[in-house]
Amino acid sequence: MNEELQGILGRVADGSLAPADAERLIAGNVARASVAELGYASLDLHREKRTGFPEVVYGEGKTAEQIAGIMRKLSENADRVLATRVSAEKAAVVAAELPGVTYHETARALTLFKKPILRVRDGYVAVVCAGTSDLPVAEEAAVTLECMGSHVERVYDVGVAGIHRLFARLDTIRDASVIVVVAGMEGALASVVGGLVDKPILAVPTSVGYGANFGGVSALLTMLNSCAPGVSVVNIDNGFGAGYNAGIIHSHIAKR
Repeated sequence: MNEELQGILGRVADGSLAPADAERLIAGNVARASVAELGYASLDLHREKRTGFPEVVYGEGKTAEQIAGIMRKLSENADRVLATRVSAEKAAVVAAELPGVTYHETARALTLFKKPILRVRDGYVAVVCAGTSDLPVAEEAAVTLECMGSHVERVYDVGVAGIHRLFARLDTIRDASVIVVVAGMEGALASVVGGLVDKPILAVPTSVGYGANFGGVSALLTMLNSCAPGVSVVNIDNGFGAGYNAGIIHSHIAKR
């Protein structure tokens, strides 16, 4: 208990402060303690208490020094820290400043664990990827899921251009608790998988494709207009968002 809080409770005890006023002061005390001000960032230190997972660092647009500073501060208050969209050049600087940081090159993600992240629930999440060009987004989803304690089965390069490859892995996909489907070009894979399984699907359109793909917009519209039920869609290239949502769903399925 900090000195300020002790003082508030002491004033309530001696009658110099009304309980309602004490409640407001304590709420303000807690609010201040939940935020770390770094000058270039205001960190939410209590996010894990509210949502079950610490604040995640979006690395794009931040300097390596800023990423390192944010990760260092977050690690003082959480056992796991995840940073997404980090280039190899920035990752090398961060790793030199923070011992224990791991760079997941394909996912473009950094992780920092105080203790090993163990598989914390039964079953697994299948991350299904249409083509090798979609791997950075698929791996972002997979690394996010693993940080959340979910086991991941990777089913890669099974796009609709060679659909027999998908059928060869269908048992693995069907046995998953949740499925993430990542696809660019026209984005048809999510609809195909949706017509074959009875599990929730998080679909991720990627910006992979030629001109008329419009940077992922064509895949996004295909997935949004899917006639297969059970398909929910996140933003273009948002592997983190799909992985996070799949991890929450998996967590609640495992608790039943």
